[in-house]
Amino acid sequence: MRSISYCDPLAPLLIRNELFSLLPNDIRRLTVVCIGSNRINGDSLGPFVGTLLENVYPDHLTVIGTLKRPVDATNIQRVHQQLPKEPNSYVLAVDSIVGPRPFVHTIAIRPGALAPGTALGHSLPSIGDISIMGVIMEDSADIDTLPYTNLHIVYQMAKAIALGLSLTIRQRYGYAPSAPLLA
Repeated sequence: MRSISYCDPLAPLLIRNELFSLLPNDIRRLTVVCIGSNRINGDSLGPFVGTLLENVYPDHLTVIGTLKRPVDATNIQRVHQQLPKEPNSYVLAVDSIVGPRPFVHTIAIRPGALAPGTALGHSLPSIGDISIMGVIMEDSADIDTLPYTNLHIVYQMAKAIALGLSLTIRQRYGYAPSAPLLA
C-alpha cells in the first residue's frame, strides 16, 4: 500500500503512477464510487472527488457519488448491486478513513475493496477492485469530532485524488494534453 501526502505538489502524479501499476491493461471503463456524506466534513472526501470528476471523460469514466447525490450508508447497498460486472470494467472506490497518527492527512492506494463505515461500526458491503483512502483523522481520536474536521484539508486531498484519477484516464486512453482535467 502506497501512502502519499495530500499536500505534496507531486501527489496527483504519484497517484497516477500508482494507479497505472494497479490497473489491468484491458480495462475499457473505470467506475469510480465516491463514498461519503455531504453533511459531515470528515466524511465528505468521496463526494468532493466525485463532484470534481463528474462529466470528465464520459467515454471511459463513470462517477457514482457526488455532493449532490452522495453514496452513503442509506444507499450503498443499492449502489453496490448496480455496479457493472463486465469483464472490461473496473471499480475504484474512494472514501475517507481514520488511521494511525503517522498516516493522518495522507492518501493510501491499494488493490482490493474497501469496507466503508467500519470506523462508525457499520456493516456495509465492501466495494472496489482498487481502493483510494484519504486518512482524515487519527483512529484513536474521538469519532464525534469527525463533523469538525478541517474542510480545507479534505478539499485539498480531494483535489489531489481527482487530479490523479483524471491524469490516469487522460494518459491511459490517449486524450489530448489540452483536455480538461476536472469539471
